[in-house]
Amino acid sequence: MLSFSLTFPSTVWGLESFGPWSLVAVRSTLAALIAGAFLLAMRVPLPERRHWAGLAVVAGGVVVGFPLLTTLALQTSTTSHAAVVVGLLPLTTATFAAIRTGRRPSRTFWIAAVSGAAVVIAFTLQQSGGALSRGDLYLFGALLVCAAGYTEGGRLAALMPGWQVIGWALVLCLPLMAAGSAVALSFEPVRLNAHGIIGLVWVAAGSTFFGLYVWYRGMAAIGIPKASQLQLAQPLLTLVWSVSVLGESLSPAAPLAACAVLVCIAVTQRARG
Repeated sequence: MLSFSLTFPSTVWGLESFGPWSLVAVRSTLAALIAGAFLLAMRVPLPERRHWAGLAVVAGGVVVGFPLLTTLALQTSTTSHAAVVVGLLPLTTATFAAIRTGRRPSRTFWIAAVSGAAVVIAFTLQQSGGALSRGDLYLFGALLVCAAGYTEGGRLAALMPGWQVIGWALVLCLPLMAAGSAVALSFEPVRLNAHGIIGLVWVAAGSTFFGLYVWYRGMAAIGIPKASQLQLAQPLLTLVWSVSVLGESLSPAAPLAACAVLVCIAVTQRARG
């Protein structure tokens, strides 16, 4: 969660040097190269053919979709605003998992889920002057694709070592992201500075590879329900970084909304258990 909570501040720094499309393509390319090196060094065999469709969902949601949509959103949204909206991710993931696995959560779960969604929607409308902004639409789209990627990744983590799930998903994206990097860098200006380089390195090595590496490995070791409890700390940690690292002004509504969402998610976890 510590590595994930730094993703948005690092993305903002990365945007100081790269355009949004360049940043996402280059970060995924670097992460895929790191993952490929680890898989080769450990002589990990190729996944079975039946797993590649699931890995493609993980790649599309976690490696490409979520980074791209949140990067586009952060061009106009503050990290504190984005943190509250994306704080609904565990809730969204739980809903996708219920649909994917066919399990029927309790009524308490759904009441808490709807309550959490209502808090986030009210917050975004209040912050956007009564209407959803383009950044908000990007963030809600990011929730959907990432939840799909997390759900499929959690399913695959029961069939293969969890860290290999994100490793192979990254490698699967390498040809597309390498080509995308070449195209994006030729169209978007690059203005290298210290912030931009640090931001790129962190989102590639820290968030996209290391964070997901230990996340999926942890999910495999302690189980998805217990691991998901740790995700409750992510929105509040991001709010801390947005103030201390980026110097953003925190609206009074942001921490209140974040805490309300955390309470709703905690209720869903207990209800599911």
